[in-house]
Amino acid sequence: MINAYAAKEAGGKLEKFEYDPGELGAHDVEIDVESCGICHSDLSMLDNEWGITEFPFVPGHEVVGTVSKIGDHVTSLKVGQRVGLGWHASYCNSCRTCEAGDHNLCAGATMTIGGRHGGFADKVRAQARAVIPLPESIDSTKAGPLFCGGITVFNPLVQFNISPTSEVGVVGIGGLGHLALQFLNAWGCKVVAFTSSESKEKEALSLGASETINSRDEDEIKKAQGRFDLIISTVNVKLDWNLYLSTLAPKGRLHFVGATLEPLDIGAFNLIGGQKSVSGSPVGSPATIKTMLDFAAHHDIEPVTETFKFEDVNKAIDRLREGKAHYRIVLTR
Repeated sequence: MINAYAAKEAGGKLEKFEYDPGELGAHDVEIDVESCGICHSDLSMLDNEWGITEFPFVPGHEVVGTVSKIGDHVTSLKVGQRVGLGWHASYCNSCRTCEAGDHNLCAGATMTIGGRHGGFADKVRAQARAVIPLPESIDSTKAGPLFCGGITVFNPLVQFNISPTSEVGVVGIGGLGHLALQFLNAWGCKVVAFTSSESKEKEALSLGASETINSRDEDEIKKAQGRFDLIISTVNVKLDWNLYLSTLAPKGRLHFVGATLEPLDIGAFNLIGGQKSVSGSPVGSPATIKTMLDFAAHHDIEPVTETFKFEDVNKAIDRLREGKAHYRIVLTR
């Protein structure tokens, strides 16, 4: 049996929950969970904001632990190996995108917290292909957020061949943005943080930004016209996107990794004149996650975290819901 924390209804408190995972699949592994990050997507699923949550619901898709069992056909992982598991728990492994190495775009991929139970538990199961070994130097209590927040902001650097000489703006310095600053700085880019919080300006500079721009000051943003090769938006609120498009250099890209639910109001001429692009991306493939982890280990990049014990999960959820997390919350034993 697996012991977990589950909600019985949308927005409900997490309670102790026991379930039988059944026989381990031939291509799957079981992980003894050491720690698990809490992502805003866990909160969205808990509240059924997207209308796809199945109850009882066990959150947790930033899992770090040790492989305790392997399926009969698993050769890529070993019992006792330290690993992580992110947004996806399995892929079809046979479609065109999987065969191209873009497993994260697989239409048949399953979520770690959708159609199965997640990592707010003592154990979790997933397809071996979705489980990634952790570099030795990465701290288990810090690693979890890399498997969602970290890979989400790292993936565009790989997908769009971002040059080390690029000038990049990051909108929103929170759970995603504070990692984007670190990755981009280590990548070699000149990084500018767009933030509405004066309290975050100094910290943004310490995390890798060369300067900050007040995202509430229209005049200040206008002064950045034509500067950026890439802007990564990590926020989930509506902004004046045409204003941000004006800050892009020719062939610049406005890229969304934050799930803003309102339609984008963007004028076509703002794209056409400078041959600019608007795009978005999810988490990365297993290969890109491995690259991200190696890069993080090499450059000593880690999320800024707060820790709670698993038994205090509801306190941790409330802190995230109130917007007080600095910057990621991790549950530990």
